Amino acid sequence: MPDFHRQDISGSHFEQVHLERAAFHDVYLNDAKFDDVDLTGARFRWVLFRDVVMRGTWFADVRIEGEIEGLTVNGVDVAPLVRAELERREPDLAKMRPTDPDGFREAWAALERLWAETVERARALPEPALHESVDEEWSFVETLRHLAFATECWLLRAILGDPKPWDPLSLPWDQMPDTEGVPRDREARPSLDEALALRLDRQAAVRRYLDPLDDATLASDTVPVEAPGWPEQRSFPVRECLLTLLNEEWWHRQFALRDLAVLEERSA
Repeated sequence: MPDFHRQDISGSHFEQVHLERAAFHDVYLNDAKFDDVDLTGARFRWVLFRDVVMRGTWFADVRIEGEIEGLTVNGVDVAPLVRAELERREPDLAKMRPTDPDGFREAWAALERLWAETVERARALPEPALHESVDEEWSFVETLRHLAFATECWLLRAILGDPKPWDPLSLPWDQMPDTEGVPRDREARPSLDEALALRLDRQAAVRRYLDPLDDATLASDTVPVEAPGWPEQRSFPVRECLLTLLNEEWWHRQFALRDLAVLEERSA
């Protein structure tokens, strides 16, 4: 059924048009062409660049934060170089691509240790700062709530089969469509300890699952959950679910550290 709420101007041509300070949300620019375009000061969030070609492009003072796979700059695939430098800076990152049960247990132990250090760093800030957003990103408390949601989705629902594992405080990503039974309370303001209690409970659930994990289970597929929610009602490789969890945990900690540095400057 067509979406009558979305204007379709596919194939339109814009020339000598000023769109300074324009905002684009839920916009599709697939196969669009940009020629002689000034993007100075532009900000991109939740943007997918796939099969994109840029030529005659000038990058100056550009900062990219996200998942990079297959990025070629002037004929050089820089993704492996970026990954190598990140692993040099943070050796634990190399543990986030385990291939066997022991590797997953080691990765999770590292994440719990790193997150414990991060929480202690956050506790040094005034409680209101932990509800502050930096550059429209999640606050520290919201990050903890989202990681609880990620564990509920990929472990409790996808792997263990609970059709509705979500706590009322759990927080899905902003762009997720409203889904029956899935909480989305962006106005909630639980204390750090309240959010952390949920977070620690979900961390413990992962640890309990990984402790007896064996090769056969790791190589198996999940049973589809016959109920609306996320992830969708299909089978997934158990390995893929666990790798998704590790990825969420690692990168959201990186984002939290980035924003904690800003909050520390604000509170100084």
